[in-house]
Amino acid sequence: MVETRDEGEKVDEAEDRVTLALPSFDNQANLRQQVGDALRALLITGQMRPGNLYSAPKLAAQFGVSATPVREAMLDLVSEGLVEVVRNKGFRVTELRDSDLDAMSELRSFIEVPVMGLVAAKCEGSVATEVEGLRPLARRITDAAAARDLVTYAEADIEFHGRFLALHGNEHVVQVVRELRHRSRLYGLEALAEAGVLAQLSLEHEQMVDAALRRDEEGMRRLVAQHLGHIRSTWAGRPQA
Repeated sequence: MVETRDEGEKVDEAEDRVTLALPSFDNQANLRQQVGDALRALLITGQMRPGNLYSAPKLAAQFGVSATPVREAMLDLVSEGLVEVVRNKGFRVTELRDSDLDAMSELRSFIEVPVMGLVAAKCEGSVATEVEGLRPLARRITDAAAARDLVTYAEADIEFHGRFLALHGNEHVVQVVRELRHRSRLYGLEALAEAGVLAQLSLEHEQMVDAALRRDEEGMRRLVAQHLGHIRSTWAGRPQA
C-alpha cells in the first residue's frame, strides 16, 4: 500500500513503520562522521533492514540534528555500497546474499586469525602496554551487550578489533577488515542480546587481551577462530519481515 504526500511523491508504508533506537549527540562537532558511525552500527546489527525506506528528515528528527549531516552520511554509505538511493523517497539498505556473508567471513578468518596470533607473539614492551589499554574497551563491549545497547556494542567492537589489529603495524590490514565489518549484517544480535548470550560471548574480547599478554600465539589463533565462528552463526539468520 502507498500513500501520496503533498509533493505528489509516492512513499512505501514501510518508511513510516521504521523506528530505530538512535543515539543523540551532545558534541555537535563533526556530526557527519558521528551520524555515519551510528548508521553503520545500525546496519551491522541488522536494525536497519533491507526493504525498508529511511528518510534523512525522519532519521534527523530521531537523532536530534538537522537533516544535512544525516543526508551527507547516507550518501557516504551509498558510495560504500551499503545503501542505495530511492528517488523522491529516501534510502534503502542494500541486501546481501548468504554467499556474500560467507565470503566475508572467510576473508576475515584468513586475515584476522594469523595477524592476531602475530600480535600475541610480539606482545611485550610498548605493545603489551597498548594491549592492556584495550581492556576497558573490551569491558565496554560486554557492558553494552548486557544493556542491549547494540549501537554502542557495534561501535566499540569495531574500535577494539581495529586497534588490536593495528598493533601488527600494517594499516592495510586494518582498512580491509574494517570495510568487511562495515559490510556485514548481524541479524541475530537482538535475539542474542535479549537471551543474554551476547554478553557471554563478548567475554572473548577480554580473553584476547589475556592471551596476548601471555604471548600465547596458538591460543590467540584458536580464540579468534572461535570468535569469528560465533559471529558467522549470527549472520546465518535472515532479517525478519
